[in-house]
Amino acid sequence: MGNTSGSSVAELQACESHQWYRKFMTECPSGLLTFYEFKQFFGLKNLSITSDSYVRTMFTTFDMNDDGFIDFMEYVAALSLVLRGGVQQKLRWYFKLYDIDGSGCIDRDELLLIIKSIRAINGINYEISAEDFANMVFDRIDINGDGELSYEEFMEGIQKDEILLKMLTESLDLSHIVQKIQGELRGNK
Repeated sequence: MGNTSGSSVAELQACESHQWYRKFMTECPSGLLTFYEFKQFFGLKNLSITSDSYVRTMFTTFDMNDDGFIDFMEYVAALSLVLRGGVQQKLRWYFKLYDIDGSGCIDRDELLLIIKSIRAINGINYEISAEDFANMVFDRIDINGDGELSYEEFMEGIQKDEILLKMLTESLDLSHIVQKIQGELRGNK
């Protein structure tokens, strides 16, 4: 069969894949996760309109074939990214997540909207306001000063700036959601 040690499935096996599969199939017996089930699955309830919009954008980025559902393989790929993805993989996903309108660039309003939504979902107070963080990102990496971050500007700029990389990675850390699910899985043994 060949070496699959780098594949999503192999990585997920290290994370109790049979339990993940059981939870996935328990939550969505059809094998297709809808947006509503996605929110239920991750315990995201009573979200503001902004946060709900962010979660929808996240759902869309995980729905790789754009069919309106997340199947088990898309779910595996998403978990693999969250749990084991490298910096470049995560940055590519972050860019797609921030580019709400799919224009191929991130503008200040898109970045600010996502930052505010993430903070609302995480429920964490940060030392720097969402507005100041968005301004810092643009001040540091919008090389041509056009008010938009191209994919190249984003990837290069974030990777070259350790402070922004750390802040971005911490703000999009979904491990607390994964830990919650793992706790539920252990409780259901």
